[in-house]
Amino acid sequence: MGLEFEHRPSDSPYVQRVWRSRSHGVDRMMSIASPEWNLVFWEQAGRVSAAVQGPESRASTAPVPEDAVFFGISFSLGTTMPHLPIDRLVDGFVEIPDVTRRSFWLQGSAWCLPDYDNAEWFVRRMVREGVLVRDPIVATVLNGRTPDVSERTVQRRFAATTGFAHGAIQRIDRARHAALLIQGGAPVHDVIHGLGYFDQAHLARSLTRYVGWTATRLKDGNSAEPLSLLYKT
Repeated sequence: MGLEFEHRPSDSPYVQRVWRSRSHGVDRMMSIASPEWNLVFWEQAGRVSAAVQGPESRASTAPVPEDAVFFGISFSLGTTMPHLPIDRLVDGFVEIPDVTRRSFWLQGSAWCLPDYDNAEWFVRRMVREGVLVRDPIVATVLNGRTPDVSERTVQRRFAATTGFAHGAIQRIDRARHAALLIQGGAPVHDVIHGLGYFDQAHLARSLTRYVGWTATRLKDGNSAEPLSLLYKT
C-alpha cells in the first residue's frame, strides 16, 4: 500500500532524473521541497493527464490520485521552458491541455507522449525546437567552477532560471541529504556535525521546513502519508 517509486539518472545535461510510480490505497503524500521542476504524466481510470510541476520551496501535503500510474522527467537546475517563466511555477503547476494516450499539445505542436525509456529522445526534440533551454552560468556554478561574471549576476541568473537564490537551493539539498542519512540509520549527532547544522534544533527546523518529517519519523519509516521521491543527488 502507498507509492511505489522507480527512478534513474540521465546522461542528458538537461535532465536530473527520470522517474515513474504507481499509487495503491493512498490519497495523500508529503511532497518534499525541491528546486527542480518536473514534467509529469499520469493515467487514472483510463484518462491521461499532464502538467508542469514547479519547484517547491517547502514541504507540503499533496493529494495523490487513487490507483494511478505516473511518469515524470525532473529537469536539472538552470533548465527552463522560456514560455513558462519560473516565477509562475514555484509552489504551483500548469496543466497541459488536450492530452490523449498517444499525444499532447505543447507550444502549438503535437508531441508524442514520452515514456520512462525514451525520455532523453523527447528532451532532445524539446531542445532542438527551442522549447527547452539551459543557462550556462548556473550550470558552471553547479559544476563547482567560477564563472567570469559578478556574484550579483550569478544570483540574478539563479533567481531567473530556478526561482530560488543559490543559498536556498543549498539549504534544500542539505536537508534532503540529512533525511537520507537519517533514513539510512546515521546517528542524528553525526548528521548535525557532518552537514554543518548548529545543533539539533537547527536540524529539526530544517527537516520540518524542507522534508516535512521529523528525524524520529524518518528513522521509523512507517507512515500512512508517504514521502515523495527522495533520492541521492
